[in-house]
Amino acid sequence: MNISVVKLLFAFLFISLLTGCATSPTGRTQLVFMPDAEVNSMGLQAFDTMKRESQVNHDAAKNRFVSCVASAITREVGGEWEVVVFEDSSLNAFALPGGKIGVHTGLLDLVDNQDQLATVIGHEVGHVMARHSNERLSQQVGTNVGISLVQAVAAPQSALGQTAVGLLGIGAQYGIIMPYSRLHESEADTIGLDLMAKAGFNPAESIKLWQKMEQASQGAQPVEFLSTHPSHASRIQSLQTYLPRAQQIRQQANAAGKNPHCIK
Repeated sequence: MNISVVKLLFAFLFISLLTGCATSPTGRTQLVFMPDAEVNSMGLQAFDTMKRESQVNHDAAKNRFVSCVASAITREVGGEWEVVVFEDSSLNAFALPGGKIGVHTGLLDLVDNQDQLATVIGHEVGHVMARHSNERLSQQVGTNVGISLVQAVAAPQSALGQTAVGLLGIGAQYGIIMPYSRLHESEADTIGLDLMAKAGFNPAESIKLWQKMEQASQGAQPVEFLSTHPSHASRIQSLQTYLPRAQQIRQQANAAGKNPHCIK
């Protein structure tokens, strides 16, 4: 390879590293260089495709319950968020860049109360807040490829489309699973616990929720949520360690008048 070309390549990589350094909400240094506008566009396209290809649930009570919990959580984040309930028996929920949240009816059947649903939605919104999709895309593809991935999301059954939706964190719906790393999962747990506490939900219910998910995964029917969001004993232990601080945050939120009453 020509020496000048090598120098240009190293210069490009160096600039990419400099411009791609970011800090997550927990203070972790990240390498993200995909434009957020493009990642958001991928989220919007993926969500629109799912609404066309999946059955949307229109039950008033279920939608009211989910919207109530999601609104309380996203109010702490800001921006406009679209929330859709999908008719699907799998225990799953997701949040996408661009302000999109999907909840499966199977998950609604599992949770006992608003706090347990807030645990899942808070966790998924935590992935978006921490720009985990952007980080995964930046780690695996260059910006030019990323632009083509934006277009590929509209065709999720294609090989490139499956890669794109997999990196967004919803690939299981299209036959490909690209689970978040344990680091991303742990970070989303922490951010999610903070979010639900700031919104006034009881963070102690997060322990019960993950225990219920673990029990459900031991049955004959595989749990999709756990296949893409691995749950380990260490996750529950970490949440228990962080719980006292989260409870203090919740007490402050309740004192400030944040007392959600979302009825299942």
